[in-house]
Amino acid sequence: MFVPVVNSENRPLMPTTPARAKRWIKSGKATPFWKKGVFCVRINLEPLSQNYQPIAIGIDPGSKREGFTVKSKSHTYLNVQTHAVDWVKDRVEVRRNMRRARRFRNTPCRQNRTNRLVNKHRLPPSTKARWQWKLRVAKWLTLMFPISTFVVEDIKARTWKNERKWNESFSSLEVGKQWFYLELEKIARVATLTGNETYEIRQGLGLFKSQQKLSNKFEAHCVDSWVLANWCVGGHLKPDNTALIEIIPLEFHRRQLHRLQHSPGHIRSRYGGTLSAGFKRGSIVKHPKYGFCYVGGWQESPIKKDSNRKLISLHSLGTGKRLCQNARPADCKFLSYNSWRIAN
Repeated sequence: MFVPVVNSENRPLMPTTPARAKRWIKSGKATPFWKKGVFCVRINLEPLSQNYQPIAIGIDPGSKREGFTVKSKSHTYLNVQTHAVDWVKDRVEVRRNMRRARRFRNTPCRQNRTNRLVNKHRLPPSTKARWQWKLRVAKWLTLMFPISTFVVEDIKARTWKNERKWNESFSSLEVGKQWFYLELEKIARVATLTGNETYEIRQGLGLFKSQQKLSNKFEAHCVDSWVLANWCVGGHLKPDNTALIEIIPLEFHRRQLHRLQHSPGHIRSRYGGTLSAGFKRGSIVKHPKYGFCYVGGWQESPIKKDSNRKLISLHSLGTGKRLCQNARPADCKFLSYNSWRIAN
């Protein structure tokens, strides 16, 4: 494993070895910090040289799991396997059914607006959420490594030509990936390989890809992202680093007008939101008893004379399991904002 390095202005430099980073920290030349689960160092002095090697990020998209690899010609710096954002489609369907149910009630309501999205380029919510998640991870990696190229496995969706015009952009995969490529080009150069080309390169190197797509092994998805990055920068015939970190995005529930059904007495129960007693949900805090964890929901204190009426729930960073529901906000020390967790 290598340690990402940034200068005093937080601009990424070439990574270093853990032993050298330890010497820098001990001598005061560098300051350690964490970048959303990855240990990094910040150089306090101006470096003598700023020579950069070409570094590529290989991206292997998937429906459930995805692979990211940061690699140069000399070393493989980081392998990341992420869980895809796959819950938005179901949430949109529930929202649509709830809105339709409200329209059939005998209550005053406004007239329907005309469709303002006709003939306008837009992404479906589930498609946009999936590709935005890939873009967030890619930008997070560019904050730690001086990236020169993105190499993406180009997914294909079947379309029919010489039919209606909408058919060419009917597939959400095609629309989403084109938006993703345009956003990546604003950061660095983008290269693509088809799935067949990736397969032939992997077979030529004699690498094995596991059929267990939901496992957290290197051979599940990161082997393809490593092949993509190695195709761009070269340097290896076999992976020199198969260690990986697994990232799971946190699911936040927005405010809802009602739950799925009316509450007794027409009293709306509090549900959703992104703030918990002043903490943004997902934020990493340090608690005297539970240590490092992240913030979940909140509830009212049952003790009426309690000065801190709001109590927050804390969750484990490794498993996501709820640790408690009655933590006092004053006992939690805020460390950083966060929107995902690193699995154990």
